[in-house]
Amino acid sequence: MTPQPPENRDKDAGRWSDLSRPPLNANALRRALVRPGSLWSSLDVVPATGSTNTDLVERAAAGGLREGAVLIAEEQSAARGRLDRRWSAPPRSGLFFSVYLTPTVPPARWGWLPLLTGVAAATAIARAAGVDTALKWPNDLLITVDGAERKLGGILAERAADGVVIGMGLNVSLTTDELPVPTAGSLALAGAANTDRDPLLRAVLRSLEEWYGEWQEADGDPGACRLQAAYAAGCATLGRKVRAHLPGDRSIDGEAVALDADGRLVLATADGVQQPVDAGDIVHLRPA
Repeated sequence: MTPQPPENRDKDAGRWSDLSRPPLNANALRRALVRPGSLWSSLDVVPATGSTNTDLVERAAAGGLREGAVLIAEEQSAARGRLDRRWSAPPRSGLFFSVYLTPTVPPARWGWLPLLTGVAAATAIARAAGVDTALKWPNDLLITVDGAERKLGGILAERAADGVVIGMGLNVSLTTDELPVPTAGSLALAGAANTDRDPLLRAVLRSLEEWYGEWQEADGDPGACRLQAAYAAGCATLGRKVRAHLPGDRSIDGEAVALDADGRLVLATADGVQQPVDAGDIVHLRPA
């Protein structure tokens, strides 16, 4: 065998330096997920990018992006959450991906897509990792680590051309020292039975395909496809006293009592008013 130049050896050493975090196998994922009749039309894995959401939004704007495109990054340097919050994680320590969907349901019901994605992810994680995951309205997934509620991941939906790009970040193998903030958690820290990213990703995408298909068949009706009930059943926000930080530097305190047919969180305030909230940052003030 011809010896490799030093610069190539250094590159390979860096790629494989953390053997507990092997890279995803794009070809194996395509064979499993991109099949005739499947929602998923393409699947790409890149070593690093700024944001998979930004990349797919730009590709959709340029034209030619088919529904079901999946873009996965082993590392993101400019990942974004709600309210344009930035976050980062070590390479291959989680699942960082975005998908492109072009729903045929009435656009007024597209607001259910991030909630649908949360239900799909929670269902898949329970099945594939053996960890119970709760939903924090509207875009977060929560787990319990050492008796405390922690954020496992988040979801970001953005309009793009004729469809929607939905991005997700899930912390899989992060250690305590690697957590970006003390309120974060990971599947490993929650005692997951499985932290292999390949089957976890397959499970999440298959679950998302299933829930999306049922939602489409019901013309986006969240009651008819069981989505509204499933989200309410898994939502850690309901039944708690919360503070909703709203656009325009306003806030509302109240008990989260329901999720209405539009996916809005309904707060019962101290003055007896039931106030629906369709956008805002929710802070849990009282434990479940």
